[in-house]
Amino acid sequence: MPQNTRGTRRARTPSGGGAGAAGPKGGADLSALFGVAAKALAANQQSLNQADTYNGNHGDNMVQMFNMLTQVMGEQKGASPSQQLNHASQYLQQHATSGSSQVYAQGLAQAAQQFKGQKSINQDNAMMLVQSLLGGGQPAPQQSGGADLLGSLLGAVTQSQQPQQQQNDGIDMGDLLNAGMAFMNAKNQGQDNLQAGLSALMAAGPLGQSPHRQQSGQVVGNALLQAISMMGQK
Repeated sequence: MPQNTRGTRRARTPSGGGAGAAGPKGGADLSALFGVAAKALAANQQSLNQADTYNGNHGDNMVQMFNMLTQVMGEQKGASPSQQLNHASQYLQQHATSGSSQVYAQGLAQAAQQFKGQKSINQDNAMMLVQSLLGGGQPAPQQSGGADLLGSLLGAVTQSQQPQQQQNDGIDMGDLLNAGMAFMNAKNQGQDNLQAGLSALMAAGPLGQSPHRQQSGQVVGNALLQAISMMGQK
């Protein structure tokens, strides 16, 4: 177990972490995608432990969980994305005991529902995975509105697009206002557009209710978005 030494709490993502996330025929390899997040969490393991003022082991739990998910996904490579995500969700529920693991299990279950009928995960639909994971299974905006919000986050990574206005009748206005307020609060605290956007995605869900879970969610979301942006460059 790593020593809890004082250090920076800024999230660090290993360079080149997203290079191996692309799967056959342009689709994402889920095992590689979760492996990118596992490496990013390992790079921030000590600072995440420090942020956990309850047990001091949140970083350890997150690294263990995402290494577990990487292995489980790798064992299901012939299955559809929905089947892989559902299997991973059930595996976490049965084998992982931390509170955070149950939150991510719910997010994976929601993602499995959203990816039913999808043959692969690609840059057009991968944003649903990020939103489901960071939302912790909470209801997510559907159709173009959700794509606009998440597309803006991806644009912050690639620096190729600006945040877009959300216009969709399917989005709950209360959730939209809460996300907007969370975004502005994060911006006022000095976060850049990407980190503020990720904070807004987590605001209404269980990850946004504790600082250490929000910090690890930032690491996971940032790593996945960078990997997704690399998919578009293949």
